[in-house]
Amino acid sequence: MDGKTKIKVLVVDDSAFYRQSIISMLKAFPDIEVIGSVANGHEAMRFVLKEKPDVITLDLEMPEMDGFTFLRWLMRNAPIPVLVISSQSEAASVFKALELGAADFMAKPTKKASLEIMNLQAELRLKIGTIVKIPPEKMKVRIQAPSRFSGERMEAKVSRGSSYRNSVDLIAIGASTGGPPAIQAIITMIPKDFSTPIVIAQHMPPVFTHYFAERLDRISQLEVKEAEPGDMVGPGRVLIAPGGSHMVFERTGDCIFVRIQPPQKGDRYVPSIDSLMASSANVFGPKVLGVLLTGMGNDGKKGMRKIKEGGGITVAESEETAVIYGMPKEAIKDGVVDRILPLLSIPEFILSRVSLGEAVGEKS
Repeated sequence: MDGKTKIKVLVVDDSAFYRQSIISMLKAFPDIEVIGSVANGHEAMRFVLKEKPDVITLDLEMPEMDGFTFLRWLMRNAPIPVLVISSQSEAASVFKALELGAADFMAKPTKKASLEIMNLQAELRLKIGTIVKIPPEKMKVRIQAPSRFSGERMEAKVSRGSSYRNSVDLIAIGASTGGPPAIQAIITMIPKDFSTPIVIAQHMPPVFTHYFAERLDRISQLEVKEAEPGDMVGPGRVLIAPGGSHMVFERTGDCIFVRIQPPQKGDRYVPSIDSLMASSANVFGPKVLGVLLTGMGNDGKKGMRKIKEGGGITVAESEETAVIYGMPKEAIKDGVVDRILPLLSIPEFILSRVSLGEAVGEKS
């Protein structure tokens, strides 16, 4: 968009209440025009072919044609950025939609909470203004990335001629818009005998992080869980910061445990990548490998600087694969990134920096 042209939005939801709520929110913004609203995927297909919106807000569970079927059709025939607006009861389904090419998602409020609905305006505007800039080829990269390589294949690829250097005791990963498929692509490419803990901060609301962790645990060879207070940071374990909270770490003797902190007034990003990475550097010193993936804004820049100042290693996703290049670009501009890599090269780099061994609590 050139900044002068209005962003044309199509609203797709079988609930007349939510269609009207979303339209009412968007009417507050002079640079956005709602050019239509429809109740199912069939109607959305006809509208897209005729009117060509810039962004689509999409419900998932609809009669006649659901959001998933519509997404498959859309990404094959007319790739357009899609913002899924989902209820918490559909949280487990959101990640399938992101795999199919949806650019981002946000949670629906409850029908009774009219004030909550209006408070979502700023988030809705920010997400639409961000995803409208995603070119079609970036959406195609995202569809191809997840789960294409097994851990065994990646292990074989890296093992030949590579000497594992036991120089990293923690992998700290941060991501925002476009992050869930990118994180999935990395975690599903790590072999089961990976012996270094992984901690993740993904900008995501409460409840959704639980289902995200469950999904990764089911499809990867590692143990993945949403972090809880007192969880031990241990070999072969992946801990995801819970939505709506910050995850930090503390050392007690030879063990390192998770602490969950509530957000403070004015916190812009929750969970915070900066908090996760800064705490990682404080506790693990030079033994941290920080990875900053796709996302809007600058969360992670300060955390990556902290890791680098502590003697750790920093990696940013390259522009060619990042759905939104904001966060990686900010860290790169700040001079705190050691390596800039496309998404599917990051697991290989991670494996080149750690040793494989007997993982504690290995999945059967």
